[in-house]
Amino acid sequence: MKNTLAQYKQQVEAALEALPMEGAPEPLRSAMRYSLLSGGKRLRGCLLLAACDMAGGNVADALPFACALEMIHAYSLIHDDLPAMDNDTVRRGKPTNHVVYGEAVAILAGDGLLTHAVEVMAASCHPMAFRALGEIVGAAGVRGMLAGQTLDVTLEGTRPDVETVQRIHKGKTAALLTAPLTAGLILGGAGEKEIQAGREYGYHLGMAFQIVDDLLDLEGDPALMGKTLGKDLEEGKITWPAAVGIEQARKDAAWHVDQAVKALDCFEKKAEFLQALAVSTLNRVQ
Repeated sequence: MKNTLAQYKQQVEAALEALPMEGAPEPLRSAMRYSLLSGGKRLRGCLLLAACDMAGGNVADALPFACALEMIHAYSLIHDDLPAMDNDTVRRGKPTNHVVYGEAVAILAGDGLLTHAVEVMAASCHPMAFRALGEIVGAAGVRGMLAGQTLDVTLEGTRPDVETVQRIHKGKTAALLTAPLTAGLILGGAGEKEIQAGREYGYHLGMAFQIVDDLLDLEGDPALMGKTLGKDLEEGKITWPAAVGIEQARKDAAWHVDQAVKALDCFEKKAEFLQALAVSTLNRVQ
């Protein structure tokens, strides 16, 4: 699983590095590339390539969409780190974008990455390009990531309950971990039953991923995480452990992983990589 993941990541990294971003003036281009190429797991891009592979598609055709997902993710982190949002000064062990380039350019860099992601996808000649684009943009929009982020910032300091946390996590994290599966399967030529299985996998993977992330904010190693920890509790964030306790949160993460694995049973052996990837979520240290 680790070797396959590394291969997908290498493909995504190379494609991101090669993006010309023509026409972007300085310092906008540098600010966009600073956050986009600052490392990270490339999980979303890798998931899309793996889903396309699983469906028997051409991974090369899917690369622009994998890059788009990584650009959208990078934009979301730039904006998330701003003083008006989480006010973080460190991301992946480096100063955050607004610390290096100033708030105005950081906002524009986030806007640039989001709109360039759409440009890159729209330029694809794949016959299913616009359906895949719709899956990704919808997940990033007002019914997906933006909805989760809005609830996250406006409900700080309120009493957490499971239903509210679920809504936040579904939008904030699970949406952009579901879109790689559905878009990748669409690009790979999968049928509706298989696409729905990918949607279910992505939802449960996203929920498990965010629950583990909430736990790492309480128990993780700041050196490995590459960011300041303990801020969720300090700022009164609505998190899964805050709603159900640490032990139940661990059990809930394991349940979501189990559901993610079962969701891909229809793909049989072709799903082994994605199933193993879901299981590895429980052992995350960063």
